[in-house]
Amino acid sequence: MAGGPRWWCRRRRGRALLRAGLAALLCALHVQAACQDTTVTQELLKEGFHRDLLVEVELGVVGEDARGCAVAARTRLPPGIYVDPYELASLQQHNLTKAVLIPDVIDVEAPEYLATDHLLLLHMEPDPRCSRCFRAALPVHGRYHRPAEDSEEALVVLKSPEVLVCCCDNHLSAECWKPAEVAAPCSGKTIGPCQWYSVTHKPAYEELILQVPVGLRQHSSLVCVLTLLATVLCSSLILTAVCKYGHFSPVTGSE
Repeated sequence: MAGGPRWWCRRRRGRALLRAGLAALLCALHVQAACQDTTVTQELLKEGFHRDLLVEVELGVVGEDARGCAVAARTRLPPGIYVDPYELASLQQHNLTKAVLIPDVIDVEAPEYLATDHLLLLHMEPDPRCSRCFRAALPVHGRYHRPAEDSEEALVVLKSPEVLVCCCDNHLSAECWKPAEVAAPCSGKTIGPCQWYSVTHKPAYEELILQVPVGLRQHSSLVCVLTLLATVLCSSLILTAVCKYGHFSPVTGSE
């Protein structure tokens, strides 16, 4: 039985290591659950091509670290939807939004198949109904799509946005907050170096789908014929009205 005490020591050491491993695992799971306590929801208001994109963020437990920080949502808008830069400039001029478009030059007349996606950085305002909640809304517009074969609707998919905070001299938890590269200035409220951070969040819905009405390809010939007839008819009516009610004075040349 000379090996008895050694075997007992190894057994106790193994149990201690197992308990330490389980404790570390539970701690990691607890930190991960706390980080993912942040919830993001987005919704498209109104109907038709011209909508309002509403984004709401609830920071949850990690919101305690981000007090005094500016909160923003960064989302990539696909080619089927866009923000009008002229409308955005008007809203910014009246202090109705601090949203930033990247790039800031967008062709608002381009159809979906000729457009490109762009980034939207949506600065959010505190929600008075909830101490850790933030919300923001911005007008967005759907683009025209190619005629479809068998469906009268095209689907535009918006992924869940990324939650960002702009903090100055804040000691954020390294487990939940990671430094983020953002092509926009981080304007903090205090004097000192400021930095963008991103947080792991749990989206209420993985994606948001916008249904855009489109024409059917088999109707293309009919649409072209009706458009041509309407153009000829309207041009004839305008020409008839000009000839009947217009006043023409002869032009004489001076000697």
